[in-house]
Amino acid sequence: MHTAMQQIINGLSLGSIYALLALGYTMVYGIIKLINFAHGDVYMLGAFWGYFIINKYHVDFIVALLSAMIVTAFAGMLIEYLAYRPLRNSPRITALITAIGVSYFLENGMSYLFGANTRNFPQVVKQHNYTAFGINISNIQLLILVTAIILMVLLQLIIQKTKMGTAMRAVAVDQEAAALVGINPDHVISFTFGLGSALAGAAGVLIGLYYNSIDPLMGMTPGIKAFVAAVVGGIGSVPGAAIGGFLIGLLETGVQAIGLSAYKDAAVYVVLILILIVLPSGLLGKNVKEKV
Repeated sequence: MHTAMQQIINGLSLGSIYALLALGYTMVYGIIKLINFAHGDVYMLGAFWGYFIINKYHVDFIVALLSAMIVTAFAGMLIEYLAYRPLRNSPRITALITAIGVSYFLENGMSYLFGANTRNFPQVVKQHNYTAFGINISNIQLLILVTAIILMVLLQLIIQKTKMGTAMRAVAVDQEAAALVGINPDHVISFTFGLGSALAGAAGVLIGLYYNSIDPLMGMTPGIKAFVAAVVGGIGSVPGAAIGGFLIGLLETGVQAIGLSAYKDAAVYVVLILILIVLPSGLLGKNVKEKV
């Protein structure tokens, strides 16, 4: 029982990071039906920014987190403006290939500029371990979980309670109709990229604290797993992406707990296939018919 509860704690901590990443995927897809495969590399940029600003200016965790969110938000909006906006009316496969190209550009660009070696992320928060009822939990795990939940609640408030959130929902339903009532789709799409990228940047700093290491290719596998989380939850559904992220985190730690660490990635895709067989639109996704 204690072991199961311990793995749940570990899974929720890791899953909260996947959830933050998955939210970026699902928001962008909900707005322009694009799978932004460069999203995982924006997460890597956030981790590297946190590494740089902590080492260079010796700032605390909050400053590192907020500055990483700001930097990655601008990076996301710049990527949208330069790479995706010119292809807005192109076939989806064109934008998809471009997203993969942007991902490789960021990975190889960072490797060229800063080297491909793994770096130790500065532990700006001193770790303390607590034990209750035979379950061990660290202050860093609590910090990651609480930070992720706060960011997810704030995201939901932005989407549901602000004018820009209303505009995002309108553009997601019908971009042309939204434009007719005075909403600028370009501004909304740019804001959505910035918002999703800010969450990815926060996740990058959190994962640096969690694993204590970063490298230019660190966004590849978590990015794909976060995409799987978004699909499992229902691509386009914000609550679904959060739930999918936590489920993937719990699944991954559960597989490791039973001694099958080598198969933890495979387990994620097996579960994806099984869920899509039963629920093709994901757990909370809507089954929308498209005209061909």
